[in-house]
Amino acid sequence: MGETLIGLSPIILMFVVMWFFIIRPAQKRQKTTASMQSSLKRGDSIVTVGGLHATVDAVDDTTVFVTISGGTRLQFERAAIARVLETKAVL
Repeated sequence: MGETLIGLSPIILMFVVMWFFIIRPAQKRQKTTASMQSSLKRGDSIVTVGGLHATVDAVDDTTVFVTISGGTRLQFERAAIARVLETKAVL
């Protein structure tokens, strides 16, 4: 029994190391992204996965309507929103 545990210990150790360095951080990023996408509101400046900078115009259950320069209004899935930009105060 003891020899079996000693033989399996490198495999168990590799799994634990993979979990701490790969799986756990990816789960945290996924939760953070889902939280950001669910808290979108009108007026937020966003960047899509494709790199398009826009302002949120309306939010639906699964889609987000954004406005880009020139007043063009586009519709995106919530999952296509990569991040919300910090708004800077105008002095």
